[in-house]
Amino acid sequence: MQEVWIIDAVRTPRGIGKAESGGLSAIHPQHLFSTLLGALRERSRIDTADVDDVITGVNTQQGKQGLNLARMAALDAGYDRRVPGFSLDRFCGSGLTAMNLGAMGILSGMQDLIVAGGVESMSHTRTLSREFMMDSGNMRLRKRIPQPHQGIAADLIATLDGFTREELDALALLSQQRADTAIREGRFARSLIPVHDENGVLALDREEFPRPQTTAEGLAKLKPAFPDFFDRVIDEEGNSYGSLLRTAYPDVEINYVHTAATSSGVVDGAAALLLASAAYAKAHGLKPRARIRAMTTVGDDPTLMLNGPVPAARRALAQAGMEIGDIDLFEVNEAFAVVPAKFMRDLGIDRDRVNVNGGAMALGHPIGATGAILVGTLLDELERRDLSTGLITMCAAGGLAPAAIIERV
Repeated sequence: MQEVWIIDAVRTPRGIGKAESGGLSAIHPQHLFSTLLGALRERSRIDTADVDDVITGVNTQQGKQGLNLARMAALDAGYDRRVPGFSLDRFCGSGLTAMNLGAMGILSGMQDLIVAGGVESMSHTRTLSREFMMDSGNMRLRKRIPQPHQGIAADLIATLDGFTREELDALALLSQQRADTAIREGRFARSLIPVHDENGVLALDREEFPRPQTTAEGLAKLKPAFPDFFDRVIDEEGNSYGSLLRTAYPDVEINYVHTAATSSGVVDGAAALLLASAAYAKAHGLKPRARIRAMTTVGDDPTLMLNGPVPAARRALAQAGMEIGDIDLFEVNEAFAVVPAKFMRDLGIDRDRVNVNGGAMALGHPIGATGAILVGTLLDELERRDLSTGLITMCAAGGLAPAAIIERV
């Protein structure tokens, strides 16, 4: 049977997603990704003419991130001009979907060498108008199938499932502590590629978002982040997130428990993976680091929106003929603290196996890139601990969740 091998994984550091202060905010997102394309070429010494496709997850494909960033980044990196590329959008799951789609091309036998990953420059995208999301056609759908702000969805899930503020704060603190340990011990060093501007001046070579000084007392003082979103008017007819949500949950009183600290950080960043068929890798002396054992995407309740990782993990495990106990480590994107909390509780997984180097609450979540970042983070840690298998999953808007299982070779 055809196998898909992961040859290498690289990423940029994550810069604070503010135009006025972020270390990567002045770097074009095309350049962020092309930096990684160049790193993969140099590290693996591939002939870029052999690359069958470059697939890039990009959530907001407007402004600097529009017009097929993948193809433009390949050209910017000096890849052979015959190398194609395309960008895709599966919200937060875009980067992981890019890997899965590239793997499918190799499994089909039609392709042999793929670069897949993602990029998001949130210092750029947060300046863009969101009016296009509120057009009449979209509101017509939202009235029929309520899709609230994701922060409201996170607090609604916490309310329905009984997660307390204290439990979620504890996960945020743990994420910060683990990220701090990982950074101080150099656990991210193998994958991290410094970013220079077009003049060769270093822009950023370290994680910029973590707050290692975080304390439980400090977290307890933070105000809930999303109460004001419930009554926020989102169309000219006066509909709000709350009024739409009441059509699905008329009697629920939301307990607002998520803060800025228990939500994912707004950052800039990119990640890329080099995938190859076993036959191509052997013929060209490429040493595999892992194989992809399973990959899937599920749809779940679009109103609750964030609960897809549990069914996605179950489907990926079934696809691989594995059980929870067969997985050594898990990476579950910390979009909000309730996501990994529910994942661990529903699947009976100890927290010592989940997000062991911290997650998006401490490190940030560059939306289109995060899935590919998590693959590299997991692979590096499996190697560091001399473990075998890992599962990656994440929630995405619309009730979506991709997942993948990798196994070291």
